[in-house]
Amino acid sequence: MPSLTYTDAMGGALERLRGVGFEYGPRFVNHAPMAAEALAYMGYADAVPGWVEHNLRTHTYYEVPGPRWAIDPADPDDWRPALGDFARVADWTGLFARELGLAPWPEVLARWWPRLLPGMSGVLTHGVIRTAHAVRALARAGDGPADRLLRDELAQGLGYWAARYASHTYGIRPGEEDPRTGRDEGAPGTGDGGEAAVALDGLVAEYAGAYAATPQRHPVPLIHSVTGPAAVRLVVGHLPAAQRHVSYLVARDVSASMLGWFSAPAPPAPAVPRGLPDLTEVFATAAAIGDEHAIKLAEVAVRHHALAPDPRLAAAAHAANQGLARFRR
Repeated sequence: MPSLTYTDAMGGALERLRGVGFEYGPRFVNHAPMAAEALAYMGYADAVPGWVEHNLRTHTYYEVPGPRWAIDPADPDDWRPALGDFARVADWTGLFARELGLAPWPEVLARWWPRLLPGMSGVLTHGVIRTAHAVRALARAGDGPADRLLRDELAQGLGYWAARYASHTYGIRPGEEDPRTGRDEGAPGTGDGGEAAVALDGLVAEYAGAYAATPQRHPVPLIHSVTGPAAVRLVVGHLPAAQRHVSYLVARDVSASMLGWFSAPAPPAPAVPRGLPDLTEVFATAAAIGDEHAIKLAEVAVRHHALAPDPRLAAAAHAANQGLARFRR
């Protein structure tokens, strides 16, 4: 029986990771909070402390740039120019820490999500992914001793997203909402936004299939065409209904762009390989490999298979495990 609960594991991990930088190497991203949350969510809470310590031993994270001046969230002429400026990351995280100290986290999320959404593609969607793991942790933990740490982690995720915001040219089809403006360009009503979750489930499965079928020079970059929309799926149920469909549209276009960025073809429809291990085994293999991308993709596969079973999910996670195991030798 595990000795640590999900909340205990997350509290310990975030306490240990307090003050650790956002990046290392040539703009590689600190995945430790995200992977720790995925491990804890999957019932591997006892593995979290050791995984975090190993991560800190094997990565040299850059120090966070110091704060410069406070960003005014009420003044678009102040906060908009700071988007995408990593030198302001401490100003951004400070802004979100203050906002989360004054209002419930769903209210802060709803206010800033549409402002940050057009910059989802920055650093391969890691801002939205880190934000999504923090949202799930807050939703699961509720009020308790870890609440402060979890709110701080949400501030870190939102702040990193804002500081690495990258404008993206979205392919808006006739009759769809424009994610850059939030206006409905003649589309019919989207009801309560519930269809966005179903659409995101399909999107995750589609790009899982593309990942499994696409030859790649490196197994990591294209993973984010799956984990990016899966992160949006984690958050979409916590958003106001009016923000859900547009979130799907942006996630769809970012994933499509990633196929082009990494010289991959359009998503094919291959036969799923026979003899794939079951998802419990796939996740156990990812945890044993220890790579943060393998862990996060395998968790997505398990979660989405429970929502909408599709063999392409296991195929993608299995392919990532094989590729990352070879890469780490």
